Amino acid sequence: MHPRLRALQALVLPDPAQKVAATRALAIDCAPRPPEDACWTEPIRLPGDDADVPGRPERPVRVGAKDVPTRSPFTEEGRAALVHAICHIEFNAINLALDALWRFDGMPADYYRDWLRVADEEAFHFTLIHDHLQSMGWRYGDFPGHDGLWTMCEKTADDVVARMALVPRTLEARGLDATPLIQAKLARVGTPDAHAAMAILDIILRDEIGHVAVGNRWYRWLCEREGLEPLIHYRHLYRAHQAPRLKPPFNMDARSRAGFTEDELQGLAADAT
Repeated sequence: MHPRLRALQALVLPDPAQKVAATRALAIDCAPRPPEDACWTEPIRLPGDDADVPGRPERPVRVGAKDVPTRSPFTEEGRAALVHAICHIEFNAINLALDALWRFDGMPADYYRDWLRVADEEAFHFTLIHDHLQSMGWRYGDFPGHDGLWTMCEKTADDVVARMALVPRTLEARGLDATPLIQAKLARVGTPDAHAAMAILDIILRDEIGHVAVGNRWYRWLCEREGLEPLIHYRHLYRAHQAPRLKPPFNMDARSRAGFTEDELQGLAADAT
């Protein structure tokens, strides 16, 4: 079966465990004998409309970003809510990687290979953090979650340039900034479950640098193909799609390793002062 069609089939699965299994199986099957370039680039179409994209379980209850309750990490339930929030992000990240893989025709084969790798790593992250959540006595779906990541996927469904600009290199890049702050909170808690979560976040941060780099790579490739100036066009897309405002502090080291240019980093530094 067409690997991108298999990605779509994984995307529409509502059960997290089944979605993870299907995603990881696709990556495993493509590893020893990768499909030919022509197989990746062959156009595919979604039967019907996008009504079933993505597949999601009934829980967690989805609320606005400002409506997610704030809980102290110094309580057991508060730490579980924090871990659940990370779990929710990783579940959505599987969906956005699978969507980037199946949706956009006309990209080089390496684009699809990159996003399959990202989807596989996001599935691994979800498994790590969900296993940890269950060790704390909770499961994915036990707390509400917001829809920020997928909302931007919907806004950019018809524009691969906007998708690369505003999902991996904007929303996911915010995770590079937030992770050290979360780890610092957990370090102050100091409990065994907090230290275990910090270790998982080390793995997630390491891999997310590479995921943001994928977004940077393909955003710049697309800008070059279409004769767009990356910084100017990014500002246009940012305003047109009402992307969330970037707030300091910024993880400049991680952003640099993820491929942000010196001009971009200087712009962020200026915004932070």
